[in-house]
Amino acid sequence: MSVNYAAGLSPYADKGVCGLPESFDGPEELKVKVETLASMIKESKFLVVHSGAGISTSAGIPDFRGPKGVWTLEEKGQMPHFDTTFEDARPTFTHMALLGLQKAGYLKYLISQNVDGLHVRSGFPRDLLSELHGNMFIEECEKCGRQHVREKVIGVMGLKPTGRYCDFVRSRGLRACRGKLISTILDWEDALPDRDLNKAEDASRNADLALTLGTSMQIKPSGDLPLLTKRKGGKLVIVNLQPTKHDKHAHLRINGYVDEVMKQLTELLGVDIPKWDGPTVCESSKASVELKTELKTESDSIPDGVKNHQIKSERKRDTAALTEDNSLKEETVPVKRERNQSSVEEGEDL
Repeated sequence: MSVNYAAGLSPYADKGVCGLPESFDGPEELKVKVETLASMIKESKFLVVHSGAGISTSAGIPDFRGPKGVWTLEEKGQMPHFDTTFEDARPTFTHMALLGLQKAGYLKYLISQNVDGLHVRSGFPRDLLSELHGNMFIEECEKCGRQHVREKVIGVMGLKPTGRYCDFVRSRGLRACRGKLISTILDWEDALPDRDLNKAEDASRNADLALTLGTSMQIKPSGDLPLLTKRKGGKLVIVNLQPTKHDKHAHLRINGYVDEVMKQLTELLGVDIPKWDGPTVCESSKASVELKTELKTESDSIPDGVKNHQIKSERKRDTAALTEDNSLKEETVPVKRERNQSSVEEGEDL
């Protein structure tokens, strides 16, 4: 499958604000800002990172709304250029730096809007990762909920059947599950996966520092999750070359390439960057040995049930507190991915 996964999405007219100009902090200003970020991370007890398409551009995967983004070029009647395939793409410095931050104990949870699978293939623990829009390498059993991580892209989108069946056997002597396997990639009208969204919301509420990397945060509800951290008294740091819809809520705004920011940051923190030797799947942060991907790696997690009444009540309180900011309304992409929109909204006074 082409790395242009966007071509497989259903037609959708309103893709948000595209092609905004990029701005860059000068070398000295960038250095000072990254030093400030390093101090904030050292003081933080629960850091959550939100990653977007901007962290994968150096891997040869275009973003969506940047100057040469897929949808920016689409508006101009041009075709995007692809330097790689999903299978051949390698995790960027930022992907590996995030793994290093997790191993060093700084990064507690990672929330991603990306579908390229590079976080999982970098070896980042899946139990500390929410992939809100799916993963091109993962298919899920609609019967038992077990996920299968594949070596090749699934080739199907929109939560549709892949044509394969679950071969997981729960105990000796029993038959394989044989449930239908479906794609985890969302189309515009598909709801976010409850398991990933619930964990992302919980982590965002618990965080005292939210760091966003390479995302304009225009898609709901994923783009609004960092506001939960600020609503609970935490801080928000935004790293992006283009303006974002939540810039005015940021305690620190860094205009720079994410790889350069992460390089300076990890050096200041003394974090070792793991070497990438090929696609690696780590199911648990507690695992002593990382599992090398051959054909598949299966997750032990089963989809969560309905959240309890306490969590539902907390979501309602968050909604009441984070009232809609009219100055941001036009920049919000009104897609069905906002099915769980009630849990997070933009806020004027956070």
